[in-house]
Parts: sequence; structure tokens; C-alpha cells
Amino acid sequence: MSITLKRGLWVIVADGEKALFLRNRGDTRHPDLQVVQEMEQENPATREQGTDKPGRYNEAAGPRSAIEETDWHRIGKERFADNIAGRLYKLAHRGAFEEVVLIAPPQVLGEIRLKLHKEVCDKVKAQIPKTLTNHTVSEIEKLLQAA
Repeated sequence: MSITLKRGLWVIVADGEKALFLRNRGDTRHPDLQVVQEMEQENPATREQGTDKPGRYNEAAGPRSAIEETDWHRIGKERFADNIAGRLYKLAHRGAFEEVVLIAPPQVLGEIRLKLHKEVCDKVKAQIPKTLTNHTVSEIEKLLQAA
């Protein structure tokens, strides 16, 4: 995979709780990623979000069965991916970027991809399945140059 870090390229670095919208103000040889926007959501583990025991139901003939507990943490990640995709659509629609690179863990990247509007999909130049939200911007620049 080859990524050209040309001037104006947007890079979205996300996970299930945080997203950085970066824009390259430098050039291919000397990238200068600047934070345009940050998005965050609090998404504690499911065990911290739900307190009730899973429900049960009775079948006409047979034992009582437990209903699978809702995974609130996963739902939070899906909702956050939807928010990121919505934000990208608004930015693309008003012409804020011509090309974008998406970087997120595989599951989150898949959720974002499912929710992207065609207008944004046409501008996606690369997708990198990695968790980089805890890296500094300069570390992200170096990783992208190496890619």
C-alpha cells in the first residue's frame, strides 16, 4: 500500500471512543498533520453500563432460557462510527477535502465503512486497520510515511 501524503490530504484516526481529523498542511516529503477536529465519547465497558441480570423467558415446553445480555460497549462503538461517518459526509459535501485516509482498528474501520456515504467513499484513498489514537501526531506522520 502506498500513501501519498500530498498537501490537503485528510487523515482520520479513530477507535471506538476517540477520533482525530487531521489535515496535511505540508507536502509529500515533509508532512505536517494538523488537528482540525477531535471527537470523543465516553464508552465504559458493558459491565459498568448495565446493572440488571439478563432477562429470561419461558418456552411452552422446556426449561427457562436466558436472554443474551446487551453489549452496550459494542453499541456505543457502532454509534460513534455512525457519528464519524456523518461528520465525514458533512465535510465532504461542503468540499472540505478531496482525499481522505481512514485509520482505525479493524472492527471500527468496518463499522465506519458500512456507514459511509458514496460521496465520502469516492474520496477514500486508503484504509489502514490499526489503532493509532494513542500515538502523537508526529508518530502518525512517521507511520504514514513508512506505509
